[in-house]
Amino acid sequence: MASPPIQSHCIRQTSLPGASALFTDLLYHPERVKGFYEYAAGDLHAARSLAATLAYPADRRAALVEALRPLNGDHPSLARLAEPGTVAVLTGQQVGLFSGPVYTLYKALTAIQAARQLTASGTPAVPVFWLATEDHDFAEINQAWAFNAQQEPVGFRADDAGVSGRPVGPLPLTGAPLEALQQALAGFPFGEEVFARVRKHYASGSWGSTFLELLKDYLAPHGLLFVDPLHPPLREIGAPLMAAAVAQAPALSAALLRRNRELADAKYHAQVHFEAETSLFFLLENGERVNLKYRAGEYTAKEHKLDAAAMAARAATLSPNALLRPVLQDYLFPTVAVVGGPAEIAYFAQSEVLYRQLLGHMPVSLSRAAFTLISPRVAKLLGRYGLTVENTWVNEDNLHERIAGQLVPPGVTASVTAAQSQLSTALAKVREALTAYDASLVAALANSERKMQYQLGKLERKVGREALRRDARAAQEAKLLRNQLYPHQHLQERFYGMLPFLATYGEELIPRLLEHVRLDCPDHQVLVL
Repeated sequence: MASPPIQSHCIRQTSLPGASALFTDLLYHPERVKGFYEYAAGDLHAARSLAATLAYPADRRAALVEALRPLNGDHPSLARLAEPGTVAVLTGQQVGLFSGPVYTLYKALTAIQAARQLTASGTPAVPVFWLATEDHDFAEINQAWAFNAQQEPVGFRADDAGVSGRPVGPLPLTGAPLEALQQALAGFPFGEEVFARVRKHYASGSWGSTFLELLKDYLAPHGLLFVDPLHPPLREIGAPLMAAAVAQAPALSAALLRRNRELADAKYHAQVHFEAETSLFFLLENGERVNLKYRAGEYTAKEHKLDAAAMAARAATLSPNALLRPVLQDYLFPTVAVVGGPAEIAYFAQSEVLYRQLLGHMPVSLSRAAFTLISPRVAKLLGRYGLTVENTWVNEDNLHERIAGQLVPPGVTASVTAAQSQLSTALAKVREALTAYDASLVAALANSERKMQYQLGKLERKVGREALRRDARAAQEAKLLRNQLYPHQHLQERFYGMLPFLATYGEELIPRLLEHVRLDCPDHQVLVL
């Protein structure tokens, strides 16, 4: 018998595939990780207390506001940031094709919601999005996925830039697959409107500028500011922090190595690989992001050999690694909270030692909102087959088996259940007799019973698979559920971009999602829209 259509609900992060123990313990058992994080995740009270004690220089604030103006113009949030006492909620993402995975949107909305709540409670705050333009791994950003009106996954890939080791932000984006995107969005209620916006921003430009302009189009009206760390005035503002990190590099490296051992001793893993020769810095030179090795007080790469003094003199041309980057970010901004995903928040267990030595404080970690968005049709199908969203987070064969189980004719199910019951009853009598005769034979009987019960269950599953093979509609519906809820064995939010969802629900999706960003609940939310 079919269940009622599934309703909006929450799923604990511990139930998600591949959940990190460090991340989930921070969310649900903060006492276990209190040695690695200064604050419990999502603690806005702590963020307000930090804001009250944050010593952020007025001259840095003025320089920062002017450095942000080219990207943000006379945005009201920039004017608010210029006021003494205003703090920031930071988030960010790699500058991927067509805005990257939809969790990029969820990060931004979480920062917006957190800034609003802080402001409403008397701590003026602005949300800021850090464009990861310095990253140089082109293979991570040049592809994207959407689904079409038939609910089928459609992949996109931009032309290879033909370079390696260069920051991706300034690279020209050539060969953006706009025609393929237009075809994928055709048939959605708001497909033409969404594609028009994408075409406007992706007709020409760099990887950084196209990503920026598309997100700005949708999110700047909700108060979001944007920052490009490659902007020269911003690098000048951050140079003192980078110089201090160079001066303290031996102590910082030693602290990170100790922290990695502490994490391992606590049965966690270090999210970012770090060894004695790992450098906290890259060198930006001639358009490249050069990886530096650190050994005996010197930094080496290719023809470079730089001591600490030479590095400090080039502080504005240094690029931080993944562990130092958030510290630089929170030196530049009066940050009280940082929004991240599971991996990013896991970084903070290592970065905490850098924060402590370089800044003397660290921000509160906020877990980004996490959603699986489902249509009423998908909700109805889940009810029809007696499934939950979590039931679909399996491989294709397992999903088919679960759906097939709902297709077995009632008479077959009843007969198999009756046979299993009768078998148990009959063998119970045999067990009683064997126990009286020779108790050592009971184990053999138990093994035989398991095999017989398994064969009866296997027969029922075979009937289900045959029913699924005969039922073309059920097979198509199984495919639809897989494509929407676990495409290519990935969570929806980590696979599809935001464009097909906006094409389905329109721009109104953004305020609707904002209403469901719950900073007091770190769970993954299933939303029926």
